[in-house]
Amino acid sequence: MAITKIMNTAWFKRRGWFYQPVSWQGVAMVAAALLFCAQVFLAVDRRSHSVSDTLYGIFPFFVCSFLLLDWIAARTSRESN
Repeated sequence: MAITKIMNTAWFKRRGWFYQPVSWQGVAMVAAALLFCAQVFLAVDRRSHSVSDTLYGIFPFFVCSFLLLDWIAARTSRESN
């Protein structure tokens, strides 16, 4: 009951293959994912010796964070309700 009351508004709207945030919750989720990825990039790049070191270091974190964001967007979009 309480969950359906919270989810009356959609956080994201599907646009082609991607989801666009349409509420402050969606914008907050995208901002959190981008801030996390920026922090990971800076931490990995500080210790890397080459571009390939940086790419190999950030890849698992970027993929997991954007897959999680996509999963949350799919669950909180109007189309999934």
